[in-house]
Amino acid sequence: MIRVFKLLFMLVLLAGIGLIGFAYIGPILGADFAPTKTEIREPVTLDVD
Repeated sequence: MIRVFKLLFMLVLLAGIGLIGFAYIGPILGADFAPTKTEIREPVTLDVD
């Protein structure tokens, strides 16, 4: 049972390291993680008494 938990922990650890590595190396390889920027203007009417 301990082996299963140890294996699961190692897999989670490797997946985390891989995800962090891809986040740093991804832009160099051409992956763009930035959200698209769009300006939205909407008129607002304030009802002030």
